[in-house]
Amino acid sequence: MRRSYPPAMARGTNKDVHGISRLFHTIDDLTSRAGASALVLAAVVVVVILIFLLGVTSQLEYAFTAVASGITLVMVFVIQHTQSRQQLALQVKLDELLRALPQADDRYVHIEVSPEDELLELEERTAAHHAALRSDDDGRGTPS
Repeated sequence: MRRSYPPAMARGTNKDVHGISRLFHTIDDLTSRAGASALVLAAVVVVVILIFLLGVTSQLEYAFTAVASGITLVMVFVIQHTQSRQQLALQVKLDELLRALPQADDRYVHIEVSPEDELLELEERTAAHHAALRSDDDGRGTPS
C-alpha cells in the first residue's frame, strides 16, 4: 500500500497530529491511491451518462457543478495542508543533517527564512564552487 507519509501519522501515534490535521492526512492517503482516481472517473462517467439519458436539466447540472466545485475546493486545502507539513518535516531533517556534518556551512541551516539577498549570495557562491570543481585542471572534478 502506497502512502504519501509515514504510516504512524495516519494511525495518530504522533500526538502532534490532532483532529482536522489527522482527518486531512487520512483523506490525502485515501485519495492518493489509483483506486480513488478510478472511482472518481467511474462516477463522472455514470453522471454524464445519466445526464444524457435523463436530459440535461438546470437543476441536475447545478447539483453536479456544486458538488464537483466543493470537492475540488476541499481537496486544494487538504493537499496544501499535507504538503506543507511534509515539507516542514523534510526541512527539519535536512537542517539536522547539516548541523551533524562538521564541514557543512551553518548558513544553510534555516536558509528558507533568510532574506532574498542572502539566498542569492549563497546560490551564487554554490554555483561558483561547482563551476570551479568542473573546470579543475586535474579533470577528476575533485577539489584541490
